[in-house]
Amino acid sequence: MSKIVLEHIDKFYGENHVLRDINLTIEDGDFMTLLGPSGCGKTTTLRVISGLEKPQHGTMTIDDKTVIDCEKAFYEEPSKRGLNLVFQSYALWPHMTVYKNVAFGMEIQKKPKLSKGEIEERVMRALKTMRIEEYRDRYPNELSGGQQQRVAIARAIASNPKLLLLDEPLSNLDARLRIDMRAELKRLHKETGTTIIYVTHDQVEALTMSTKIALFKEGEISQIDTPLGLYTNPIDLQAADFIGNPRINFIDGKGFFDGKTLKVTSPVGDFEFEEKKMKRDEECPQNREFDVVIGLRPELVDIHTEKPDEKHVIEAHVYANQPAGSETLITMAVKGVEFLAIQTGIVEYEMDQKVYARLHPSRMNVYNKETGRLIKFAKTKHKAGAEED
Repeated sequence: MSKIVLEHIDKFYGENHVLRDINLTIEDGDFMTLLGPSGCGKTTTLRVISGLEKPQHGTMTIDDKTVIDCEKAFYEEPSKRGLNLVFQSYALWPHMTVYKNVAFGMEIQKKPKLSKGEIEERVMRALKTMRIEEYRDRYPNELSGGQQQRVAIARAIASNPKLLLLDEPLSNLDARLRIDMRAELKRLHKETGTTIIYVTHDQVEALTMSTKIALFKEGEISQIDTPLGLYTNPIDLQAADFIGNPRINFIDGKGFFDGKTLKVTSPVGDFEFEEKKMKRDEECPQNREFDVVIGLRPELVDIHTEKPDEKHVIEAHVYANQPAGSETLITMAVKGVEFLAIQTGIVEYEMDQKVYARLHPSRMNVYNKETGRLIKFAKTKHKAGAEED
């Protein structure tokens, strides 16, 4: 068991308030990713969990056992928290073989003292898990970057930690190796069931591996959700802009909510949304017009060269056509507003060619422009070929 609960954590460096009232629960067996741009507080949060940093306010428990209580000035030592930490740098001993690098921590461990046979069993199991058992007698300088990173992770999991903390472990690898290592880490999590806390600024890593994502912004957590939930319904405009590649389309419009229906007018059409699809709070004014922003993912725009007999079809003109191998990015213009669509494969359009864009209102987000907050949720799941909107 390894459930972690952080409550009201504040961390200062001098007058710099780097963590602001952090509240985060990581359930046993989660793959929780702390995601955000540089300087947002995600690595500091990981260091607080690991015991490398002491916050000035708040509490933390692991399996209901208190490990941080700032009011009582109690901070349990990192070695007693049952966790292992993997950094961005591999930190391997250059004069030791792969086997010795993985075994060393267990060999010097005093409690519980492991026999030579137990150590060998754990080392070989970890090397096999990371698919590097054939490299056991090699030295780090004889390995590629990806192989060295696997050794570092094998060393971390060999001691059967309750928690595995990973601080941007793939950032030094090239694009192809990062894809391979993402697959290995996801498989590792599935096979071991270890609770993993993973820090990254790379949204692809977060979306492809995590069971939950905590999105950080300027020392605060702005949203905690599943990858699908975060991608489909970012809580504010800044989150929506950060998540997604290529970026989401933002289209200004006007909204009016009468208590039952939200009516939105915009250059890409007029839409009505039922109350049950909305986030009802102070973010959505009632009985008055207000500025809104429609959020529309590029992959949710269908393009036709002939006008289809369907709802929510608008005439547009191709502004730019960008073939990118496996997909084509098409920028279109409607009433002076540009927005992006994606089509699979190589698709050729002429500059200024007239096309028809089919939009899906149920899969749009709507934000209050003044506050930047989400007021209308997008549909999270849809069946291929099913009628909608």
